[in-house]
Amino acid sequence: MKSILITNARIVNEEKIYESDLLIKNGRIEKIGGDLSGFTADLIIDAEGKYLLPGVIDDQVHFREPGLTHKGDIHSCSRAAVAGGITSFMEMPNTVPNAVTQQLLEDKYRLAAEKSLANFSFYMGATNDNIEELLKTDPERICGIKVFMGSSTGNMLVDNLNTLENIFSVIPLLIATHCEDEQTIQANMKAFRDQYGEDLPVKYHPLIRSAEACYLSSSLAVDLAKKFGTRLHLLHLSTAKEMSLLDNSVPAAKKHITAEVCVHHLWFNEEDYDRKGNFIKWNPAIKSKADQAGLWEALLDGRIDVIATDHAPHTLREKQNTYFKAPSGGPLVQHSLPAMLQFYHAGRISLEQIVRKMCHTPADIFHIRHRGYIREGYWADLTLVDPGSPWIVDKGNILYKCGWSPFEGEKFDSRITHTIVSGHLVYENGKWDESARGKRLTFSHG
Repeated sequence: MKSILITNARIVNEEKIYESDLLIKNGRIEKIGGDLSGFTADLIIDAEGKYLLPGVIDDQVHFREPGLTHKGDIHSCSRAAVAGGITSFMEMPNTVPNAVTQQLLEDKYRLAAEKSLANFSFYMGATNDNIEELLKTDPERICGIKVFMGSSTGNMLVDNLNTLENIFSVIPLLIATHCEDEQTIQANMKAFRDQYGEDLPVKYHPLIRSAEACYLSSSLAVDLAKKFGTRLHLLHLSTAKEMSLLDNSVPAAKKHITAEVCVHHLWFNEEDYDRKGNFIKWNPAIKSKADQAGLWEALLDGRIDVIATDHAPHTLREKQNTYFKAPSGGPLVQHSLPAMLQFYHAGRISLEQIVRKMCHTPADIFHIRHRGYIREGYWADLTLVDPGSPWIVDKGNILYKCGWSPFEGEKFDSRITHTIVSGHLVYENGKWDESARGKRLTFSHG
C-alpha cells in the first residue's frame, strides 16, 4: 500500500480547524504535524486552500444488492458515496432476500468484500419470528439490528408488541428503528384514496404518512428502550413533535437513545412537492416548514446526533408512476456532504458541527473501531474539500446507477476533490483507482 503525505491542509477535527500536514502509512494515520516535509512518501498531495475532513460515515443506506440491482448495487452505490466524501456505510436488510438470517447476512458481506470501494457494515434484520437468529449476531462484527416499526420498501414490518418487547429486552446490540405507525398510515391512505383515487397529488404524502403516525411509533420505541435499557437509534426523524422525545443533557457517546436526521428532511419541505413530485417522496415523508425548522433546531442544540442519507435509489421509470405506485426513496450519497457544506456556506451550520454529526458521532454511538476521527493510529479515512469550486448537479456528473438525483439543477459551492479509504486514494478529481476494496467495519463493546 502506498504511503501518502498530505501537506498544507486545513484539518477539521474534534471541534477545531487548524493547518497541518498528515502522513499515511500502511493504511493508517502515521503522523499529524505542522511540517512533515522531512518525511518521504510514495504520493504527496498538496492540500493548499482545502479542508481535510474525516471520511463521512453514513449509518443508513440501501444499496439494493442482492435482488434489486436494477435500482443500484454495492459497487455503483459505494462509488457514488466515495465521490461524495463517504468512506464508510451501514446498509439496511430489506434487500431480496431480506437479510434476516446469519447466513443471508454473511452473503452480503461477501459481496461487499468483492465489490465495495468504501468500508462497510450491514444491519441484521428483525422480523416477527426470527429472535433466535437475532441472538446469534456478533456485536463486534455487525453494526446493529434494524427494526421496521413501519412498513417501507420490502416486507419487514414488525408490528407485534410482544415481539418488540422481546427484541428490546434481550438484544445487546444497538437497535435502529424506522418509526411510523402502520395502522394510522393505512387509515389515512384509505381516506385519501377514497377521495382522490389513483390520481392523488403527491403533496398529500405527509398527511398520509403523518406527523401523528411518526410520533406514535417513535414514542413507543423510546418507551421500550427506557423500559429495558436498550441502545436505541431513531432513524430519519421528520417531525418537530418527535424532538420532545430527545435529550441533549449528555454527549451523544453517553446516550442510550440517539437520533438521526436525513439530508432531505433538512433541505426540502412540503412546498417542494409541486416542483419535485415523487422525486422527493420518502418514508417518512418530507413534511412542513415548521417540522423542518424543528429538525434544524434539534440538530444544532444536540438533541439530534447524526446526519445521514437513507440513500434508496429507484429507477426513473418507477418514480414517474402515479402516487400510489411510485416507490418511496431516492439516491443521496454522492451529494449529502456537498449539500451540508452548502448550509455551511449559508451560515446555517459550522464545519465543526458537520464533521461531528457526519463523522465523529456515528463512530461514537456505533462504537466503530479506529474510524471517524483524524487521529494518529486510526485508519486513514479522509476526504479533501475545495470550498471554492462551484459546480451544478446534472445528468452528466451523476454517478448513481438510477441516473437521477433530487438535487439536479442545484449549485454547490464546495467540491470533493480526494477521498481516501483505509489509506487507499480511491478518488482524485474525477479519476479513480479501484485496485483496492473497502474494509469490513469492526465494533468494540461498551
